Amino acid sequence: MAQIEQPADLGPVHRRRAAVLALWRWRAPLLAFELDAEWGADRAELASLFPLAASAAGERSDRAYRRAVAQLCTAPLFTSEVDPDTVRLFQLETISSLLTFGELLDGPGRDESERVVEASASLANHLDGLVEGSFHSHPSEEAHRRYLAGSADGAPEGYFASRNSAVESACRGAVLTLPDAAGLLDSPAGCRLLALCEDFGEEVVATLRGLRATGR
Repeated sequence: MAQIEQPADLGPVHRRRAAVLALWRWRAPLLAFELDAEWGADRAELASLFPLAASAAGERSDRAYRRAVAQLCTAPLFTSEVDPDTVRLFQLETISSLLTFGELLDGPGRDESERVVEASASLANHLDGLVEGSFHSHPSEEAHRRYLAGSADGAPEGYFASRNSAVESACRGAVLTLPDAAGLLDSPAGCRLLALCEDFGEEVVATLRGLRATGR
């Protein structure tokens, strides 16, 4: 699994924010597609977890997140065998990260926050592998090539891994500057970081739609 190093002195609030931003990069891919009806998972409940996670840490928001996760865990998804296609796989991995974030609320959260951040990097790498293994081109292919060619480090990774790393780096520095008591939704700076992650997610959606259209 690909890993992104986090500063050793990153405090609990900052680790939590880093995990929220990693989750937010996969919000659009989770919600842009219909959920498998057999999972029995409620889309509105899943969507509600993201703003709760991005809220300021506190008993009220954390309790609401735990309650929503507890409800989600009663869905048939967690007791049945699942054979996912490509889109479903990304949805399931994002749901898994939402559950991991719930574990983070019960303790210091270093391991849990790192697992969420690493899961984002792993999904980005997996998507690059799917794109590279496809026999079909996609509309953004040339733009992706230009991005990789123009990157400062020569971009040894694929497009989405490189983009995920760039967004992660930008977010990592910025979360340290936000007031500790504020949620990401409480300031223009926090909202800009969420928008940056949302832009990444929309790119993923477009690529997943292309892969699904070509039978991947």
